[in-house]
Amino acid sequence: MAEQDKGAGTLTHFDGEGRARMVDISDKAETVRTAVARTTVTMQQGTLNLIKEGRIGKGDVLGVSQVAAIMAAKKTSDWIPMCHPLPLTGVEVRYSDNGDSELYIEATVRTKGQTGVEMEALTAVSAAALTVYDMCKAADKAMRIGPTLLLSKTGGKSGDYQAEL
Repeated sequence: MAEQDKGAGTLTHFDGEGRARMVDISDKAETVRTAVARTTVTMQQGTLNLIKEGRIGKGDVLGVSQVAAIMAAKKTSDWIPMCHPLPLTGVEVRYSDNGDSELYIEATVRTKGQTGVEMEALTAVSAAALTVYDMCKAADKAMRIGPTLLLSKTGGKSGDYQAEL
């Protein structure tokens, strides 16, 4: 997702010759910024039951997945080439399910800085979902991940965003 500091719809990760570049944020105001992202892991009901009952052979699926989400948020700039490394002030990961076959993973990421944390939140839920898959694949190779989406963001020049669901 490109940063938008020149107006709606302007992609700023390209220079005048069309080459990729990291956006210069030195003139941006430092503000409190948050982003919330969510993904879904769809699986067999039995697999979800095993997770909830703590009976997956590899251990505490949600606990390990939560650590993976936090680690991934902190390392997003190592994964996504044009992301700035950010000092995160908080990462919260929450899990819920629909009582049937869908596990929902939601992450809220915060910083006080010059650029947003949307990519960190999206990376967090993606890593969490991949960890769930890795730990449960012996029980259910047909699990599906997604959709993954940004639910909301606050702070910064472009203002607040709330997904229409």
